[in-house]
Amino acid sequence: MAKIFHDEDADLALIQSKKVAIIGYGSQGHAHALNLRDSGVDVVVGLREGSSSVAKAQNAGLDVLPVAQAVASADVVMILTPDQVQRKVWADDIEPNLKPDAAIFFAHGFNIHFNYITPSEGHDVCMVAPKGPGHTVRRQYEEGKGVPCLACVAQDASGQAQALALSYAKAIGGTRAGTFETTFREETETDLFGEQAVLCGGVSQLIQYGFETLVEAGYQPEMAYFEVCHELKLIVDLINEGGLTKQRWSISDTAEYGDYVSGPRVITPDVKDHMKEVLADIQSGQFAKRFIADQDEGAPEFLKMREEHQNHPIEKTGQGIRSLFAWNSADDDYTEGEAARS
Repeated sequence: MAKIFHDEDADLALIQSKKVAIIGYGSQGHAHALNLRDSGVDVVVGLREGSSSVAKAQNAGLDVLPVAQAVASADVVMILTPDQVQRKVWADDIEPNLKPDAAIFFAHGFNIHFNYITPSEGHDVCMVAPKGPGHTVRRQYEEGKGVPCLACVAQDASGQAQALALSYAKAIGGTRAGTFETTFREETETDLFGEQAVLCGGVSQLIQYGFETLVEAGYQPEMAYFEVCHELKLIVDLINEGGLTKQRWSISDTAEYGDYVSGPRVITPDVKDHMKEVLADIQSGQFAKRFIADQDEGAPEFLKMREEHQNHPIEKTGQGIRSLFAWNSADDDYTEGEAARS
């Protein structure tokens, strides 16, 4: 069982005694910076010159500097740029400007675990990873609550790296909900697997196949969308509240019976075998190599697949249906454009 840390296990004064540079001001970056500031921490945001996020951070009352200058001034550097960008930002602006004893923080272990970034021995290397999107991390903090975090240490140069990581987690609200001890390897591999096999890849493909099956059988695309996509949120909310048991308790007996007799016909044992293959590719580093190699070439494979999926008929159908929902509104802060990805 994972060890869980709460507010009483973390000393907020430790991170309050440091200057923290947040590199990036996207979904996680804005939440970390604002929560740290509101917890009494001296924060600077590091952004490339010309970034559209500069004005957003400044309008939020935060100090903003070019990345190199922000790093040079900081005792703790939290890197919150996209995985594929971190190597270049590290080599160009972070590593040459680090204080000799500065701590280096990440919110995902990709670059450390797969050795795309290798800090020198004099630095603490830690992870504090909220298990929720940035706008939720911020909103929960403002409400006096928190989003659970994962925390771990890859390198303890100071002898107090874990205490510093827990202090940081407390400052962004993570120990209010509970901060779970893990490792860079465990966080990275389970995170990638969950995204690919279930949360993103698995769910997206299941929705598309369900939509195609109904439409190809002659049903209206709008009806197909409602049944295989729109109602998914209702089910996921129930699972989130009380697990699979509450979801099954809340639905009709007809739906529950169908769950038991038809679920295994769709998600057959060979699906689990394929999941093991996905996990093996992640563990071996093959997925990371493929992703980074494609990104280094300008992401032709990535962009081709994005375009193909954006043009799937379910997307056009969904756009029309969602436009009818009065309660739908776009998150105008950090879900579109550059701010969401940097």
